[in-house]
Amino acid sequence: MLLFTPMAPADAATKACGADIHRRLKAKVTKNTKAVAIDCDLTLKKGDVIAVPLSFTGSAGSGRVLDCNGATLDGTVPSAMTVLIRSKRQPDGSWDVPRDITIRNCTIKGGLHIRGLGRNGEAENVRKSSLTPGHTERAQAAAPRDIRIENVTFVAQGGIPFYAAPGVTGLVVENSTFTGKSGSVGIYLDAESARNQIRGNVFNIRTTVREVLAVDGSADNRIEGNRFENPIGGGIFLYRNCGEGGTIRHQAPQRNVIKDNSFRYSTTVGARPAIWLGSRQGNRFYCLYRTRGGFGSGLSPRDFAQNNVVTGNRLHGASLGLILDQDENNTVTDNR
Repeated sequence: MLLFTPMAPADAATKACGADIHRRLKAKVTKNTKAVAIDCDLTLKKGDVIAVPLSFTGSAGSGRVLDCNGATLDGTVPSAMTVLIRSKRQPDGSWDVPRDITIRNCTIKGGLHIRGLGRNGEAENVRKSSLTPGHTERAQAAAPRDIRIENVTFVAQGGIPFYAAPGVTGLVVENSTFTGKSGSVGIYLDAESARNQIRGNVFNIRTTVREVLAVDGSADNRIEGNRFENPIGGGIFLYRNCGEGGTIRHQAPQRNVIKDNSFRYSTTVGARPAIWLGSRQGNRFYCLYRTRGGFGSGLSPRDFAQNNVVTGNRLHGASLGLILDQDENNTVTDNR
């Protein structure tokens, strides 16, 4: 049984980080360097280049503000996660959960990951929880929530620059820019996550084999007012992973609003859809061997990308054929 530790009071006194934190952030970095836990409000100087990874862990990280003031967080050292926001499992099995964290005015080279029950959809705690009803609620209760990312430039270094693991809710990513190169996607909203907002961002990132924004079993999100530059590998895909790693995905990608985004193409040769509702529908080899159950992907490998709204989006240099609805009961209107 999963239990959850009460949050620190929202009105808990904030404090600025002292000299010790700033000293530790300037230390020499190797591939084995551990993250510095941030339990205070951290303001950097514009010219700072911080190579030490940062973490916001449990309620100690709640309510904190990281204002880079134009500084760079450089996570290019192998094995170093640039910024990690994570829940912490207690000895009694409960989860100490961070919330209300703001990160702004940074350049982040590498990745920012947000984790609750596990690091990804195949993590053991996630898999075990998924085998019984109530998994979506457990994942959301255990995951960080109400995280705000403002005016951040992400420079992908081959991996996923922004990853919200199962259960993340209340996330806002706004007025930020995604650049660099990813061997996967630019933003990943993983299973059981919900009520997140991706708005006013510029995606000028090269994704070599995947779409820019993956909505995998994530629901009730708003993706609004973003600009996608030449997303040949795909723009926004909605699907539900059908059991990779033995995990049953419970929630379907439903009730999402994709509105007023622009997709700008210099060429459409080989282009995959700008928006694709139901992009998988069980078309993965592991769907044949998925864990069976009376719910979610255990019952059916299909995406059930339904009751979504796609409206007001603009495709420059491309036709509306790059908006593809392969599921049911979606509203697709006023796109040009």
